[in-house]
Amino acid sequence: MILASEALPGLSLSLMVAVGYLVPAVALTQRDNAARVVVVLAWLLHAVLLFSGFSGETPRFGFAAALSVTVWLIAAVYAVESHYYPQLRIRWTVCLLGSVVVLLAQLFPGAHLPPSSSVWLPVHWALGIASYGLFGVAVAHAWYLGRAEERMRRAVDLGRGMPLLTIERLTFRFVNAGFVLLSATLLVAFVFSESLYGRGTAVKWDHKTVFSVLSWITFAALLLGRARFGWRGPRAARVLYVGAGLLLLAYVGSRFVLEVVLGRIA
Repeated sequence: MILASEALPGLSLSLMVAVGYLVPAVALTQRDNAARVVVVLAWLLHAVLLFSGFSGETPRFGFAAALSVTVWLIAAVYAVESHYYPQLRIRWTVCLLGSVVVLLAQLFPGAHLPPSSSVWLPVHWALGIASYGLFGVAVAHAWYLGRAEERMRRAVDLGRGMPLLTIERLTFRFVNAGFVLLSATLLVAFVFSESLYGRGTAVKWDHKTVFSVLSWITFAALLLGRARFGWRGPRAARVLYVGAGLLLLAYVGSRFVLEVVLGRIA
């Protein structure tokens, strides 16, 4: 955990970002223009916070930083989407997540990033984090779709939200995009294993690799089931949640165990 005096500027910025996300989530209405301005400012400060953390003299990365980048990407996608689909109302959830992960990343900054001579390592990380973000957006859409279907069954709020087919179509667009990036992430890891980690040509089947492959298989089954058997609704959502959970365990879960449970922080 960060308690040193040199961490105070980062702590102050983290608090500003957390409050910036939190205020629109709890104090402003969904259609308030002031809320959008505050969210955009918080998102920009969040980007500054991430950049300063990764570009310093001793950059760190861990499970909390991965979650922070993921939520930042989700917020970016939602900002664009809400312009075209103002009926999509998940701002409260996105802002609350943003507030939590920013503070979490300040408390648990992770391990120092080791120097790497391979140009493929940043590519591998960027693809992996981007796939996290896209699947995170897909999960948010699936959750919103489930709530919309429940409201429709109870005849509540009819006609105010997005059409269910539109939400479902958007959900699987993000699933497809995330699957492509996850496939590219695994391909880079398998093909350039020696260059990335210096372990020889064989891939080391650690927890991260196993959970990543299991998540890839789950997402592949979801896309195949939708294309061949018409999976949709709660069944498709459950498979999506399982795949996203496995992917979360691949890096975030394993790093959480190392950093928090076992206390192995370099």
